Parts: sequence; C-alpha cells; structure tokens
Amino acid sequence: MKSLFLTNEFPPYIYGGAGVHVEYLSRELAKLMDIEVRCFGDQEVNEGALTVHGAGLDTEGWTSPANLKSVFGALQRCLDFNTRAVDAQIVHLHTWYAHFGGLLAKLNYGVPMVLTVHSLEPLRPWKREQLGGGYDFTCWLEKTAIEMADAIVAVSEETKVDVMRLFQVDPHKIHVIHNGIDLDEYQKVNAPEILKKHRVNPDIPFVLFVGRITRQKGIIHLVRAIESMTPGFQIVLCAGAPDTPEIAAEMQAAVAAAQAKREGIVWIQAMLPVPEKIAMYSHAEVFCCPSIYEPFGIINLEAMACETAVVASAVGGIKEVVVPGETGILVPLDQQTESPFEATDPERFARDLAEGINSLMADPEKSRRMALAGRKRAEERFSWSSIAKRTKTLYDSLV
Repeated sequence: MKSLFLTNEFPPYIYGGAGVHVEYLSRELAKLMDIEVRCFGDQEVNEGALTVHGAGLDTEGWTSPANLKSVFGALQRCLDFNTRAVDAQIVHLHTWYAHFGGLLAKLNYGVPMVLTVHSLEPLRPWKREQLGGGYDFTCWLEKTAIEMADAIVAVSEETKVDVMRLFQVDPHKIHVIHNGIDLDEYQKVNAPEILKKHRVNPDIPFVLFVGRITRQKGIIHLVRAIESMTPGFQIVLCAGAPDTPEIAAEMQAAVAAAQAKREGIVWIQAMLPVPEKIAMYSHAEVFCCPSIYEPFGIINLEAMACETAVVASAVGGIKEVVVPGETGILVPLDQQTESPFEATDPERFARDLAEGINSLMADPEKSRRMALAGRKRAEERFSWSSIAKRTKTLYDSLV
C-alpha cells in the first residue's frame, strides 16, 4: 500500500504544529509502507519508502490583493499536485491548504480521502484579519472536504466533538489519533551556551513561551500577565512569524511596555531550530502555553518530554495532554461563547496565568515533580510509532 500526503508544510519549511505532525508521521509510516509527500516548496527527497516532491509557485504578474495570494497559491499548487500522476491507494490531507488537492485526487483518481483535522476554520475567526474574503473561501473549502472525506482523523477528543458540532459528518468516520513526540530527539539536555547565544542568563530561572505570534496562541495575554508575575525570574519569549503587521505591532508595543517596568524579559523574534528549542525547553523552570484555541497543543508535549512543568490554558486538546496537578497547571478561560477566540475576562485570564507561573517558580521541588511526571506521560502515551500503527490500521480499513 502507498499513501499520498498532501501538505503545505514539510522540512525545511515548517512553522506550526501541523508541519511537525506531517514530518514525524510520514517518517514513522515509511517504516511500515510507501509514503509520498507532495508539499509547498522546492523539496526533492528519495529515502527508501519515503519520497517528497515540492511544488513551487510563480506569482509574477498576479494582480490579486496581497492577502489572497496565499489562497490562490494553495489552489495552484493543489492543481500541480494532481497533474503529477497519483498512484497511491490513499490520499491523506493536512490543513486547508491541501484540501482542494485531495478533492481533485478523490474525484479524478478515485482514491479514498483521509483528512486530519489540525484546527478548524470556523473556530479561528481572527484569520479574517489575515485573509479578508479568503477566509470565507477557506471555511467553505474545509467544510466541503470534511464532509466528503472517507475518514477523518481528529487530533483530540474535543476536536472530534467540534467536528460533529460544526459539520454534517457520520460519527463513525471520525477517528481520534493524538499527535506524538520523538522521545529520542525531545529529551532534556544541558546546553547553557544556547541560552547565552540568545541573551538568556543560564544562572537565573526563567519561564518560557514558544510559538507563532497569532491570536490563537494567546501570546498577548501572556505578555500582559507579566505585570502580575513576582520578581526574580526571567521571561523568555521565543515568538516569531506574526500573522499580520497589525498583531506584530501589537506585540511590539506590549513587550516594550512590559520591558519598561521589568528586567529580564527576553524576546527572541524567530522560530528557533529544533536543537535550540530543545535547549530552551530543557533549561526552563516552567513552560507557558496561553492558547485560546488549541486542538492538540504539541508544544506542551515537547516541553513535557524535555522535563519541564507546564502552565497552560484549559482549552481543546491541551486538557488531554497536561494532567492538572500532576504534569502542570491548567488555567480556565472562563469562556461562555461557542467561538473560542477570546477569554471572557482577559484581565482575569492574564492574572490567573501569572498566578500559576508564580506558584511553580516559587516551588522548584513541585515544579521538578511535575517535570518528571510529564516526561513519563509522554513516554507512556504519545510515541509516534504507536500513532503510525493506528494510522496504518485506518488505511487498511479503507482499501
């Protein structure tokens, strides 16, 4: 059997959790079967059972609005995915960028279509800031693809509930298969030189954030929480790739205001290479994930695998990864609406984030217990090998 992965992200062009998922799942599945990846970029890889073909894009001469180029660019690449003959028995889609390509493959080549739900467009209304009217199109495209899929993989139980609530889907077609972690790669290391490289003092404890600058990741809430944090520790923000110029400017202003009142705030305005990210996780006393929408939250799993206690918002799949009181602290959003794009009381949410962080920073022994429990949970529940086997079993049921 051969599975064809269609995706925007694949190494070396990865910026989010979906890309991490595709990288590791394709590699692990290639130990069990043939895997072909068609992605956005210039990649060309042929490593045994894994082949990768990147699709480029020439936008010279395009006169469409700038915020629609990513939408039309995705459609163009999806056409290119299909003009190369499809000889797989399964086509497996990752994010809306690839959905049109999957629909073309299903209808034109007659192959079953599997779709992994990494996030859902109706639950990310802030994307309109980025895409304008293109957001309405991506919502329609996602709905069409989900409702036409032969099987849907939800990365958490809560994601399955969201799919059933928002779309007309046979529940028997939805399969919950969590994201995973490479436990050999993500493990605690001692690398103070990496901290020094990024102006972080290895002799002073710090709380860490890793993620993109986007409404979804809740980074602004964390920055606003800094004023309620007790003195004596550093705050390290590994935050880059802003969604829009507007949120980039908002982040600049919020960090500048916080730095004017407190020392030890380090903002690394880039997405770090994996070895450097692992070093940051490993040396942090606490990792904070203030997301306001998170179908799974792989960053929490990365931190746990590196033996770091977690303070995270109690949303989505995070509640299936972080065990409150055991591997970290979960902070409620106090949210009353169906659309998870903002806390009901942002000031209270920020204070609660700070309170959770303060409690662990003040109790290193408790933080260490949670850190060790987090590593153990990652080892027991989230290996990529078991996730690949479950995915292969799903494929077998469709062919």
